Amino acid sequence: MAVRIEKQGNVWTIVHSRFEVARNAMDPESADALVAAFKEFDRDDSASVAVLWGEGGAFCAGWDLKYASTLSDRAAFQHDVVEGLAFPTGANAAPRGPLGPTRLELSKPVIGAVEGPAVAGGMELALWCDIRVMAETAYFGVYCRRWGIPLLDGGSVRLARLVGQGRAMEIILTGRKVPAEEALRIGICEKIVAPGGSRPAAEAMAREIARFPQAAVRADRRSVIETYGLPVRDAMRCEWVNGVEAHFKEGADGAGRFSSGLGRHGDFTTI
Repeated sequence: MAVRIEKQGNVWTIVHSRFEVARNAMDPESADALVAAFKEFDRDDSASVAVLWGEGGAFCAGWDLKYASTLSDRAAFQHDVVEGLAFPTGANAAPRGPLGPTRLELSKPVIGAVEGPAVAGGMELALWCDIRVMAETAYFGVYCRRWGIPLLDGGSVRLARLVGQGRAMEIILTGRKVPAEEALRIGICEKIVAPGGSRPAAEAMAREIARFPQAAVRADRRSVIETYGLPVRDAMRCEWVNGVEAHFKEGADGAGRFSSGLGRHGDFTTI
């Protein structure tokens, strides 16, 4: 099985395992399986944070080009891609992305644990995650630049939002390698660890997030996503709407715990 779920309490690690076949490049079956896994995670009330990890030393080498090479026939391309993956009009739900879950709008955080290459579509998959933890030897890159395959799964959208239009344009148009150190410096990675350490570090971060009151976590995550690009007044209104009910559900109880003596002086160990 190319995708499996490993659960540690309220933290789920979703493992993509096609390394021996194609360095975890994404074929349609794996994409479907990842979508199913993340939908299950989002539905399950006992799950709080997910980690996405590519087994074997590669996060994801992009779209499986062996599969892509079968789409040279116009009829096959029309059926599988143009029609099969097209965005619908209006607010209707979109089908999965070429890389699987990249069009899902989840209610809970996802942390990408990146070892080795996260290139082409694999970079797009990593950018879909809320947070990225990279091994020192991991790297990004729009390697599909060499083969005439454009970014179709959010890469040009999400990269520009994270690093700015000019820097995103340079990375996308040159297709060059972006090593972990640079990724951290420019803002497409939030933590760097020793090789082999991305999964345990991502899971440790996930456990830290998962122990907090979750209504507030999800409200603040939603506000960060939904307010991007809005005028300040509209953004603050959106933040208020997202957060006020979470405050009622959890805030008074949290304030009471603080009043009882917990969490003083920035202590996060007793909450």
